[in-house]
Parts: sequence; C-alpha cells; structure tokens
Amino acid sequence: MNDFLNPEKVLKKLRLKEEMTAADFGCGSGGWVIPLAKKLEAGIVYAIDILEEPISALRGKSDFENVLNIKTILSDVEKKEGSKLDTNSCDLVLMTNLLFQIEDKKGVLEEGKRVLREGGRILVVDWELDAALGPQKDRISLDRVEKIAKEIGFKTEKEFKAGIYHWGLILVK
Repeated sequence: MNDFLNPEKVLKKLRLKEEMTAADFGCGSGGWVIPLAKKLEAGIVYAIDILEEPISALRGKSDFENVLNIKTILSDVEKKEGSKLDTNSCDLVLMTNLLFQIEDKKGVLEEGKRVLREGGRILVVDWELDAALGPQKDRISLDRVEKIAKEIGFKTEKEFKAGIYHWGLILVK
C-alpha cells in the first residue's frame, strides 16, 4: 500500500531544513503534518483546516507522538488571507489532496503565494484525472494547476508521480 501515496517518500523530494516554517493547507487529521513536523524539528508547521474534528484528531495524534512544533489553525484557506498567517512567513506550503475539494483553486494558490517568502515552495499533490479510486468529481490536472500557477507568478521546479493515483508538483515563488 506504500505506493498509494506515501507522505514520507514525497517529502524527500523537497530539500527540507529542520528550521523551516511550513503550512499545510487543508491538513485534515495530520497525515502530512506529522511526518513534516518530525523533519522540521527546529521549525514550525501550521496545520490549517476548515473543520474542527480533524484538527482535534491531529492535536491528539501530535500529543501522543510528542510532536510539539505543530500549531493548529481553524480557518478557511479559500477566503482572502484565510490561512491567518503573516505575509512572507513560510518557506513551504503543502496542498495535498486539497485542490479537488475547493472552488477557488487560483485563490488558494494566491494565498499560498502570499504567505511564502521569496524562493519559498508549494508542494501540490492531487488525484490523477483517470485514477480508478478516490473522488470522481472536481479533479484537476497537473497541467491546469501549472497554468494557474504560472499566471500568478510561480515557476515549476519539479513534476513527478506522487503515488499510483496521484501527481505531484513543486512550485517556487
């Protein structure tokens, strides 16, 4: 099942430094936040989600695993400045299995850009259009995300297969 979508494996594609500041937009219950926070031991990971239940589950998991560098934020990243983070405050933003769930894909990418420092990166991972599993509605292609990202000033650093049903993209501000 490791080929399905392995956060540890995907995160290795980023040149992480343990003192980085990162944000996970649409963090859910922490499938990406906890492995990232463990790698960024001297940094901070902001875990942002619109739903209280997954945030609460994440708090429990991070306490259980003694991961102390996660700060949870209950908020809607689709709103203007919805992450509640300061401008130019992050080195990395994760958007994993997020874009298929939201209406304003460009707005969320713009919010990611706003919070990134110059040279900061966004990791986007989402469902392949023709994946046999997963949600069937509102999937978005890697090419479409790249096009939107280019329109708002991102450069593509890397495209890759993130798992058997997912594509991955690293964008640079």
